[in-house]
Amino acid sequence: MKKKLVLLFFLALSLFVSAQTEQLAQNYMDRGEFEKAQIAYEELLKSQPNNSNYFEQVVVCYQQLQQFEKSNKAIEDRLDKYKQGNLLVELGYNFQLQKNTDKAKKYYDQALDKIRKNPNEVYTIATTFERKALVDYALQAYQIAVALEPKFNFNFQMALLYGQKGDTDNMIEMFLTESYKTPQNLLPIQNQFTRFLTEYSKENFNEALKKAILIRIQKTQDLFWNEYLSWFYVQMKEYGKAFIQQKAIYKRNPESFSNIVNLGQLAIEENDDEAAKEILGFVLENTKDLDLKIKSNAYLMEMKIKKATPQDYPLIRQELDALLKQFGESPFTLSLLKLKAHFVTFNLKDADSGKSILKNVLDMPINREQIAEIKMELADILLFEEKFNQALIFYSQIESDGNNSPIGQEANLKIAKTSYYKGDFKWANHQLEVLKSASTQLIANDALDLFLLISDNTVEDSTQVALKKFSRADFLLFQDKKQDALAAFLAILKENKGDAIEPVTLLRIGKIYESLGDMALALANYKQILDNFKECIYIDEALFYSAEIYSNTNEIEKAQPLYEELITKHEDSIYYVTAQKKYRKLRGDKEI
Repeated sequence: MKKKLVLLFFLALSLFVSAQTEQLAQNYMDRGEFEKAQIAYEELLKSQPNNSNYFEQVVVCYQQLQQFEKSNKAIEDRLDKYKQGNLLVELGYNFQLQKNTDKAKKYYDQALDKIRKNPNEVYTIATTFERKALVDYALQAYQIAVALEPKFNFNFQMALLYGQKGDTDNMIEMFLTESYKTPQNLLPIQNQFTRFLTEYSKENFNEALKKAILIRIQKTQDLFWNEYLSWFYVQMKEYGKAFIQQKAIYKRNPESFSNIVNLGQLAIEENDDEAAKEILGFVLENTKDLDLKIKSNAYLMEMKIKKATPQDYPLIRQELDALLKQFGESPFTLSLLKLKAHFVTFNLKDADSGKSILKNVLDMPINREQIAEIKMELADILLFEEKFNQALIFYSQIESDGNNSPIGQEANLKIAKTSYYKGDFKWANHQLEVLKSASTQLIANDALDLFLLISDNTVEDSTQVALKKFSRADFLLFQDKKQDALAAFLAILKENKGDAIEPVTLLRIGKIYESLGDMALALANYKQILDNFKECIYIDEALFYSAEIYSNTNEIEKAQPLYEELITKHEDSIYYVTAQKKYRKLRGDKEI
């Protein structure tokens, strides 16, 4: 028994020492200290001769130190011993590093011949080609294997390789084939497509992908491809076109209404009111599902409130009351009750009625997620009343219970904003630092915007006098007191001319004038940013908002160059995709 314990002790000690040595060796590699890394990995390889990773790292060290004869001998010795086809690739690559392309090709071809003799060799050989960035050889390896053994499926790997080559047509074909053949790969494939659509945004790629999907719809009539095309249009933020596909799906599969409602919600979030109204109107006409009817009505009312003027408020109040009378006040009408509470508070300035509605809801049998939603709205009303500490208590409860969920992150953002409104910028930025990498992109973007606002206006003005006035004006906007906010921002503009806060103040003023319907004054403020603050972080917003106003008033000759400037000079803008779509439409591009 004692001998066994001693043996186990020394075994554990050996593993610990090995792990420590491996970590040290990797650290040397990361720092480019290849002589030290070589010694460490050679020691590791002596203790574990069969470890292919240690062997590869030793070879890399030789090559980095240009000890090509040593690396050549090491690879040949291992090839003689193990007869592994991937070592032929390693040998060829060793000659390639010495610019001996003929010898390199000889060994690469021998590796491919190994696959011809035994297709199962493809796994190690193709992977080694990929690691060495030998894309064409990796593709050949997969192609040879599939030709000899049709049951193999390397569509995903080959599509990635075509993408690396810039051969997007073949990449599209491979990925679409794999999507249909292996549905569990659909999400990672669409993620790959999204990377090309958003990062590269090549117009011909977008059109090629759309055309390839359309061809499949025409050939097979399979609803799978209608869903795919709908997904594509959503990426392009063309919700009306996505709706056409969802209607086609609904005609053959009437159970697909929830997808249509979700699409309507997306259209609302992206301010595509025309598409949203069409989508939600279709739902109300065709569904008997009570929940869908309530949700659709709530979304439509939300849109109506967003565009309303004070003269419209009495009618909106009547419509909300009529809907609640029609559907009743219960957990099923939560969306309508929450909307009414928000409307009476922020639009009618009756916070007591808003709180009363929400407190009644909290007495209903609702689930944990619904409780969080109502508490969030209640906290917003407390914030509206300038009861900052009470609001923070509610937001903190939601954040704590949310456990980093989207609603938890939203509550965290509102904690940061509340601190910002109070003028506690240090604590606000502490919260925002974490939220910049939030899983929800909208929250991450909002957090980054506020973080930059605070940071940029603290560098020049350590006393943060201008920022305190600005945060107060922003709070008035939160309360929907537009005229008061406008007066506050105009005062900042007058008192802080030439300060870092000027361009963002102009942006806020422009947006308020837009909401009040005065487009000329909105454009005048955006133009000041475009003329005088060309290097500021708000330039893309000024371009986009100006282009949108001109586009909506049908002044195409003024809108088009603004969209074009955003596309060509601000590829990282969150408005990039939308601007691209609008620009093509104004340019008169034909739809495929």
